[in-house]
Amino acid sequence: MALRDFALLMAMCMVWAINNIISKYVVSGLDAPPLFYAAARFAIVAVCLVPFLRPAPKPIWRLMLTAFLMGGGNFGLMFVGLKYSTPSTAAVVLQLGMPATLILSMLFLGERISWRRAGGIALTFAGVLIVMWNPHGLAVSTGLMLVAAATLMSAVGVILTKQIEGLRPITFQAWVGWVSVFPMLALSAWLEPGQVKIAIGAGWPFVAAVVFSAVVVSLGAHTVYVTLLQKYEANLVSALILVTPLATIVLGVTVLHDPLGQRLVIGSALALLGVLIIALRPNQVMSMLLALRNRS
Repeated sequence: MALRDFALLMAMCMVWAINNIISKYVVSGLDAPPLFYAAARFAIVAVCLVPFLRPAPKPIWRLMLTAFLMGGGNFGLMFVGLKYSTPSTAAVVLQLGMPATLILSMLFLGERISWRRAGGIALTFAGVLIVMWNPHGLAVSTGLMLVAAATLMSAVGVILTKQIEGLRPITFQAWVGWVSVFPMLALSAWLEPGQVKIAIGAGWPFVAAVVFSAVVVSLGAHTVYVTLLQKYEANLVSALILVTPLATIVLGVTVLHDPLGQRLVIGSALALLGVLIIALRPNQVMSMLLALRNRS
């Protein structure tokens, strides 16, 4: 990989990691409604990508369902989960996305995996369980359960995407924005009364976070990501972007003072090693995941 492209990739990973910290600050520090935060983000993405809605592959219902699962459904659950968990532990639990996608591809698409990828799946699950474990037994917080549910929703979306032909990443991003914004607004109005007043009360930090999340992360970093995937092998890119969870953990500990204990260190190491093993031996479904997924 050229030095310039490597620098771009590292900058992209840092943008994703910083956004994880900012999102935690928004939903916890500013106490902003997480569903409304997601809706505002998707509204900006939707407006910016209007020209790319067409041509849309058919069937439209499958495209809309997939876009919501990987957009509003995924990020809505993740932002709510992040409110009740730390960015460091959430970054580890998010690594369940790859093994979950592989398992679903085996069940519904007839994909076959090697024993090495099976070992990677086992390591990832083991790492996540260690992070959730305490001396008194399994302690699964509501926040981490929601984060895990977000990864499962995204994995289901990837499997559905496998059945859509001719889907361009930029077109998919546009549909994610438009399909997600209205359900997120409706859910926010239902579950987060007074959300607009609270968001206005949060002031310019909320506005800046939304713009950063939509423009710099969804549009800017994702464009860099897809560009690099077109230039280099998916396994190389997917291995290098493991810098994102590592950077999230470091920033969570140093900036937000997330507790750094033995369980987090060991669990993170096992989970990231498992994902690395999976990423270095991608199958067709995993390559699609790398091309279409939109990191937070």
